[in-house]
Amino acid sequence: MAERTSQDLSEALKETTKEVHEQAENTQFMKSFQRGKVSLREFKLYLASLYYIYSALEEESERNKDNPVYAPVYFPAELNRSAALEKDLEYFYGPAWRREIQCHEATQKYVDRLHHVGQHEPELLVAHAYTRYLGDLSGGQILKKIAQKSLNLPKTGEGLSFFNFPGVTNISKFKQLYRARMNTIPMDVLTEKRILEEAEKSFLLNIEVFEELQRLLNQGQPSANGNAVQPNLELHARGINRPHGPVATVENDRTEMRHNDMLPSTPLLRWVLALCFLATTVAVGLYAF
Repeated sequence: MAERTSQDLSEALKETTKEVHEQAENTQFMKSFQRGKVSLREFKLYLASLYYIYSALEEESERNKDNPVYAPVYFPAELNRSAALEKDLEYFYGPAWRREIQCHEATQKYVDRLHHVGQHEPELLVAHAYTRYLGDLSGGQILKKIAQKSLNLPKTGEGLSFFNFPGVTNISKFKQLYRARMNTIPMDVLTEKRILEEAEKSFLLNIEVFEELQRLLNQGQPSANGNAVQPNLELHARGINRPHGPVATVENDRTEMRHNDMLPSTPLLRWVLALCFLATTVAVGLYAF
């Protein structure tokens, strides 16, 4: 077995992924988000994508919690995000949220990779856990503030459960603990190299997801007949003004009134118009004949 390099795994991961990390942050989707230009529809698409990714990651984490390479960074009580995302999705989409969201192609590619790694190369889960969880504990806290302000979400935290880590009392200290545990993982130089390569791949998969979400925002989603449509993803959002109940009834009544205003108001005028129409029809018919 080849010995590991003298560099800590956490430092090697940070150094190796620096460039691709910057690429992810500079995608159009993330740049708009960071500038506060995030719509409710955009945020909901983002959360739905994260739900599929974290469900896969945490399923494979549970499967490999006793693996000697992965076990040191297994922190389900502190880090798991699936349950928090379920709360957020129910808040935005309503009780039937599972039928409302969709796993798009790039997200599915990411999910498939996580399942492959968990079932065939479990030591590489270290790379995915690092890129996802430490990112959430760092930049994710900034995104939380941006989303709350841009979308005018409740200060009590509804819709933002994903960004909250109730099991982590001190984020800075926990990240130090996490990196220290990573650096104790038993591995040879070849395994370390594969983990570093997988971390880069994880960022690339993230970039593909961001680019796909941006395309969905720009072009709309394909309908069942293949035509592009702009889905009303804000339908189930809390606090969104839309016609329903009494409002819709009032609008319909107003529309009816406008149509009725265009008709003659007395029976005599209606008869005169009918006779004129009949005479005109006959005249046109004779001319054509």
